[in-house]
Amino acid sequence: MELIKHTLVEVRGLKLHVAEIGTGPKVVLFLHGFPEIWYTWRYQMKAVAAAGYRAIAIDFRGYGLSEQPAEPEKGNFMDLVDDVVALLDTCGINKVFLIGKDFGSITAYLVAVVHPERVSGIVSLGIPFLLPGPNCIRNDLMPSGFYITRWQEPGRAEADFGRLDVKTVLLLQLTSTSTPLPPWFSEEDLAAYASLYEKSGFRFALQVPYRSLGIDCGITNPKVTAPTLLINGQKDYLLKFAGMEDYTKSEQLKHFVPDLDTVFLDEGNHFVHENLPKQMNELIITFLTKHCN
Repeated sequence: MELIKHTLVEVRGLKLHVAEIGTGPKVVLFLHGFPEIWYTWRYQMKAVAAAGYRAIAIDFRGYGLSEQPAEPEKGNFMDLVDDVVALLDTCGINKVFLIGKDFGSITAYLVAVVHPERVSGIVSLGIPFLLPGPNCIRNDLMPSGFYITRWQEPGRAEADFGRLDVKTVLLLQLTSTSTPLPPWFSEEDLAAYASLYEKSGFRFALQVPYRSLGIDCGITNPKVTAPTLLINGQKDYLLKFAGMEDYTKSEQLKHFVPDLDTVFLDEGNHFVHENLPKQMNELIITFLTKHCN
């Protein structure tokens, strides 16, 4: 198996870190969440490349080895959408499969709504169709001290994170303070994550997704026409968000995403692609094969 190669690609005035493996006209673009980075897709990138696809994973602007925008506090989800489309243009890619996790899924949905001609299909891990706006995550229905509410308050997360080193901040997000590390996540993995966040810090990450989640993205009557696979870990803490499990399992989703299949993995958690990589890879490759024209 060839090695994953790394480059910096200029996109809309910023150099974005691009990890890539595999070749050919069939392209899969992976979009990370928080507290992840391109590295979170290491198992999936190798699997889809071995199946004959060109696999690309990026660090979003302001994350990891990608450059920071000049004014991080003005960032929003549409910046990420525009980055994705500009990256495809720069790389000469007409259509792509998007695989997203966490806020990377929200970005994938937005790309599919705004630029449907560029999207062959979507695989979303854990996130049903959501658009940024006041009703995206109902903080008002969550317990007091809910982490998204805290982090949306200017200065609060900075204070929370500032007392800790980067490794500890990431550990708290990844494993819910469980010790030792879970069997699916090694010290080497933690070091890889930490080295990238030590480079970028959390300034842009607090803006996108957290502080821009409630900002209306200006899209009315959204529709994702691309075939979509939603994969949920039954143990994903996101399902405990107010109304989220009911929405994820409802027919309402089909209104926004008519061509939708949903899979629940009993032992999957919020990091299902790292937690159950073999099952995840099989599901992804089956989906790609089915929808690759």
